[in-house]
Amino acid sequence: MADTSTGELHSEVGHGDDHGSSGMPQLNAADWAPQIVWLTITFVFLYVMMARIALPRIATVLEERRDKIANDLDKAADLKKETDAAIEAYEAALAEARAKATAIAADNRTKLNQEIEQMRSDMEAELSAKASEAEKQISAAKSAALGNVRGVAIDVTEQIVQQLIGDDVGEAALAQSVDTELNR
Repeated sequence: MADTSTGELHSEVGHGDDHGSSGMPQLNAADWAPQIVWLTITFVFLYVMMARIALPRIATVLEERRDKIANDLDKAADLKKETDAAIEAYEAALAEARAKATAIAADNRTKLNQEIEQMRSDMEAELSAKASEAEKQISAAKSAALGNVRGVAIDVTEQIVQQLIGDDVGEAALAQSVDTELNR
């Protein structure tokens, strides 16, 4: 049963008798001429298509890309120059601002020192005037006190002398004795 079904299968498919006779059609020498013609036609067609359509488009895209890259590099260089110029301007402005701040601080310091010096001189003058006035008042009070002391001393001495001696010595002699003792 296996033999009959295999034979029928080979006859239906068509493999049986001419299976080993022809081989692969690409290697059959009788079929080479039309294959070479079609290969040549296909090669020429593909070459023309590549040369006229694909390669120019690729070249255009490559050229556009090269130009875009060059433009981008130029823009980047220009932007770098602008950035460097902006940084230099910023640094110059910063240095100028620092110099102005230093000058203003020095000017303010000088003005404050002058004001403090003026205030100190005014205060010293005021204190000197007050001290001078106080000295005058003290001198006047001292003179008044000494004048009173002299009078009190003369009166006290006169009373002491009267109690001790019982006699009046005289006002001129008492005044001379008290003045001698006070001036020592």
